[in-house]
Amino acid sequence: MSQHPMKSMCDSKRTKIDSFDQNGVGEIGSGLFGLPFTEEESEVVVFPIPWEVTVSYNAGTADGPAAVRDASPQLDLFDPELPNAWHLGIHMPQIPEQWEQESTRLREKSEAYINWLENGQPEGENHEAIVAEINQKGEELLQWSKQETLKYLEQGKLVGVLGGDHSTPLGFMHALAEKHEEYGILQVDAHADLRNAYEGFTYSHASIMFNALKLPQVKKLVQVGIRDLCNAEAELVNQSNGRITTFYDSSIKAKQYEGGSWRKQCKKIIAQLPQKVYISFDIDGLDPKLCPGTGTPVPGGFEFEEAVYLIKALVKSGREIIGFDLCEVAPGESEWNGNVGARLLYKLCYWMAVSQKRLETTH
Repeated sequence: MSQHPMKSMCDSKRTKIDSFDQNGVGEIGSGLFGLPFTEEESEVVVFPIPWEVTVSYNAGTADGPAAVRDASPQLDLFDPELPNAWHLGIHMPQIPEQWEQESTRLREKSEAYINWLENGQPEGENHEAIVAEINQKGEELLQWSKQETLKYLEQGKLVGVLGGDHSTPLGFMHALAEKHEEYGILQVDAHADLRNAYEGFTYSHASIMFNALKLPQVKKLVQVGIRDLCNAEAELVNQSNGRITTFYDSSIKAKQYEGGSWRKQCKKIIAQLPQKVYISFDIDGLDPKLCPGTGTPVPGGFEFEEAVYLIKALVKSGREIIGFDLCEVAPGESEWNGNVGARLLYKLCYWMAVSQKRLETTH
């Protein structure tokens, strides 16, 4: 009699857990974080999107998924609050070459167009066709990533998107909107990303939250760490009738300098969010010493443990993390960016699992 495929998969996973040396050296070329699990055996899928066509300052974020993957095996798996968290299984599919190649091809065109804008739009050049092509490909990327991530959600997987620039998770947000009647977004970022088709690009990295708010299922956007935005974005926040709440970095720091605790501020931030929460984490929300290669670094930002504390506090409040993205990790000139990105990704994966009652903490 043949064995039931689900039982066979569970037996295979148990065998791998029992035989895996979590104290050993992470092998180059192994799975994400050096873990041995297949996609079927993993409860968490990290979906890579190597795309950065509309970046308007430094390039490199399309290489973020590879940089994080390559740095991840050197991470030690033990966490005092989640000692056996890795048993859950994390898997990252192959980085899609077709989108990586399209990003490279279109990035050359967008650079020429952005240079034209920055040089005062000299006469004799017409870039309308370039903008139209990039917008069309952005729509195709949205639909593709929506269907791919929806497939994992339908399988009962926990899903996170690994960008790429900050435009990349929009398709996943659309997928979540099909699975949930409503949810809120917790955005950790240096930038508001509320521009309407920045530089003419409908799916600009600077327009991700403007586009996310077009989804009626997104009932609330809570922005944390914002320290670089334009007047139109500030007006959009002020005119949102409470749909957008922004905690500026300067205000957060002022309260800390005046003796206020981060714990109390986290409580105020979380109080603005509904039960179901999507975390959108732009790595430049951290202090740029932790992410010097990111596309648009800005002075200020969070320490690593401050950001992790906020995520933990969100989970301990009883809210459910329904998905996340981690974007704008660029390799830079060393492995440092990927190293920090990998550690943040690990925390996001497992605290999402805790929020959905698939893991228990020791505290």
